[in-house]
Amino acid sequence: MIDPQEAASNAAVRILVVDDLPDNVEILRARLTSRGYDVITASNGQEALAAVKSEPPHLVLCDVMMPGIDGFEVSRRIKQDDTLPYIPIILVTALGETDSIVQGLNTGADDYITKPYQFPELEARMRAMLRIKRLQDELDQKNRELEDANKRLKKLSITDGLTGLFNHRHVHQLLHDEFERSSRTREPASVAMIDLDRFKSVNDTYGHPTGDIVLYETARILGETAREIDMVGRYGGEEFIVILPNTGEEEAVAFAERVRAAVEAHVFRDESNEIRMTTSAGVAAFPAPGVDSPETLLKRADEALYEAKESGRNRVVRATEISAGP
Repeated sequence: MIDPQEAASNAAVRILVVDDLPDNVEILRARLTSRGYDVITASNGQEALAAVKSEPPHLVLCDVMMPGIDGFEVSRRIKQDDTLPYIPIILVTALGETDSIVQGLNTGADDYITKPYQFPELEARMRAMLRIKRLQDELDQKNRELEDANKRLKKLSITDGLTGLFNHRHVHQLLHDEFERSSRTREPASVAMIDLDRFKSVNDTYGHPTGDIVLYETARILGETAREIDMVGRYGGEEFIVILPNTGEEEAVAFAERVRAAVEAHVFRDESNEIRMTTSAGVAAFPAPGVDSPETLLKRADEALYEAKESGRNRVVRATEISAGP
């Protein structure tokens, strides 16, 4: 007598039966279907592999002796496919020799049963394998959740919460890495320090929520203007930094000018206000005389930014203009 509750539970379990003898397939299919299992069949190894790829079953019952791709090879290919979930495989074989059993298990099969077998024994082995699969699936799910959580934590640790750009600490690490790469390859690298002009007055006049909107939208403009290889960070307050790999001074100045023009043309809006902003920028490039560290490169860019502020704002100044003097 079949337990209706058990049959309903088995209905969610998909079993792939693989055998080149139609009578064997039909007998096993009928017995398993009567127990409530969802049964799919394949008459050879090629069909079995295609069925597994199309819709992975919960368990495979596979005959060993088949023409072409035998059960050993079916098992090996399934277990070596990293795109598939864990699928328990029970090999059904008339070969009781130890060497054949060992060969089957070495291909990755999880269990075996020799012909002729009693159906209750086969179902008991199936249930054991399905319990293992449930545990493995639960473990895989927890591992995926843990991996996702670790990714989120890592992103939080390197990201500025308001703008979504790299934070101060991480952008310093990126600058050191890029300076080392540029020193090794002798390819140019540049830094642009970009600061919102008179940002304090926005907070004082409209409040910090409006100031946050200005910062967020400025970050978006920076991200849209930068290339995929560029590294954009919020350096602190209303100051931003962009690391530009494989970029000389002229190209870096052109980039900073595009940002300056885009910010100047943009209308920042909150619920009741429209605000216009400008930016000042300082640009420094490497290799350059006297630039022997990422700190020096950053200092040059910061000095150029200071000069842009002092000379009227809403402009881009390059470090070589400071070095050249009057």
